[in-house]
Amino acid sequence: MRSAHIYQTDLGAIHYWTSRTEEEKPWLVFLPGLTADHRLFDKQLDALGQRFSCLVWDAPGHGASRPFRLDFSMEDLARYLQKILERENIQRPVLIGQSLGGYICQIYMRLYPDTAAGFISIDSCSMHRRYYTGAELFLLKHTKWMYLSIPWNWLKHWGIQGTARSEYGRSVMKQMIESYEKRDYCALADHGFRILAQAVEAGHTYRFSCPVLLLCGEKDSAGSGKRYNRSWTKTEGYPLVWIPGAGHNANTDAPELVNQIIADFVQKEVIA
Repeated sequence: MRSAHIYQTDLGAIHYWTSRTEEEKPWLVFLPGLTADHRLFDKQLDALGQRFSCLVWDAPGHGASRPFRLDFSMEDLARYLQKILERENIQRPVLIGQSLGGYICQIYMRLYPDTAAGFISIDSCSMHRRYYTGAELFLLKHTKWMYLSIPWNWLKHWGIQGTARSEYGRSVMKQMIESYEKRDYCALADHGFRILAQAVEAGHTYRFSCPVLLLCGEKDSAGSGKRYNRSWTKTEGYPLVWIPGAGHNANTDAPELVNQIIADFVQKEVIA
């Protein structure tokens, strides 16, 4: 059974959920992507929560973690996460981040080295500056007016169809997107893209002391995700698994396969 919690900050309250096993097993920490909330990982918590202790949050400004003043950086998100893990006495978790959640994982590991037992990236990309073009970073910092100029029904359709390929994945994304008003959705997307670009432009070095696994949907059409992942695995040597038929939200499009990959990773790379 999941327990609900609230962590209060100066900018607003962060809502998160935990499920604990009686045995001493690794913690799995799930971080959803931009504009998504904890429902993105329902299939993972339902299946893996029976074997491992799990935590999932609604990131600031997302889902139940609203209202939340959009005055935070990517580093702030990582620090909020650290405070929550400390509060729950969660040590050496396996960090599992989808899209923006994967970026938060990387910043967390840079700020708090040697504290993660593993990192699984789902349709996310490296934080290293060398993977991005100047034009891509410029566009990430200037999305607000472009989003606002698009009719809300089109924007919702784009957000749903462009991220998920399965009926289940699209139904979950639809629920999450329709929980926003258009102006709030555009402001959140603009802020998230902008702080991501700023964090990349800072030019930090990212080296991980834990096992890493990259997952990417074969049909991921969000930005340049597939190109980034090809470059990431080629340059850094991290194993990359393509999820057949899945889009940007690969864990909702192929939950059984992703769940098995996560469980195998934890068993072989963390527990063994």
